[in-house]
Amino acid sequence: MDILKYGKLYGIGVGPGDPDLITVKAVKTLHCVDVVYTAASTKNNYSLAQDIALPHLKEGTPVEKLDFPMTKDRNILEAVWKQNAEKIMATLKDGKDAAVLTLGDPMTYSTFGYIMKIVKEIKPEIEICIIPGITSFQAAAAASKQVLAEGDESFTVISGAAGSKKITEVINNNACVVILKVYRNYKEIINNLKQLDMISKSMLISRCGLKDEVVLEDIGKYQDEIPSYFSLLLVKNANAGMRTGKEQEL
Repeated sequence: MDILKYGKLYGIGVGPGDPDLITVKAVKTLHCVDVVYTAASTKNNYSLAQDIALPHLKEGTPVEKLDFPMTKDRNILEAVWKQNAEKIMATLKDGKDAAVLTLGDPMTYSTFGYIMKIVKEIKPEIEICIIPGITSFQAAAAASKQVLAEGDESFTVISGAAGSKKITEVINNNACVVILKVYRNYKEIINNLKQLDMISKSMLISRCGLKDEVVLEDIGKYQDEIPSYFSLLLVKNANAGMRTGKEQEL
């Protein structure tokens, strides 16, 4: 009796946007897989990750889109994650190797993480390989020539998707703070930075690595404009950890 042999699942980070920032290992892997999956919002058919990967695929490699709705409804999201995971597993069941593309790194704010968990729960014997990618904040630090940390400094990466929650505490205790996903709550986050007197110490980097990349050192002049979806903030705090507990509460 033949034992069913599943194909291997690859989570591939293709970098922040610049096609030249995809790793050699990612390119080598894309040359070998049988099917490529790319995530995209249900609102559009465009995938930047797919555009980056296309030149590196062997001729005839099918590329399939995984739809992910832009919602915070956990029930809807979990149903979609499972549906997409099962779609990928159907390919693996045929013995084919599949790659799931993600911008940046597969283990950092990526939909691949949810897919991977479900695959491991349903079929733990499936081999999963992660190809790390350059993150948006690494590319942004290079574009803005801002050192994220040196010596005994610490830096923290947080999500702006929940608004300005915890931003004050994090900024007060880190020499550098990277705020990702600032698009939706940009004005709220900017107001919080104003209260902390950190506007002049903050930089906005939008569409990093793309042709229309923007690096804004004086975000005070653009605080009323909503930036691109692909935007983040770098906040440098030379006095991190020096404020007293009473001052932090004010």
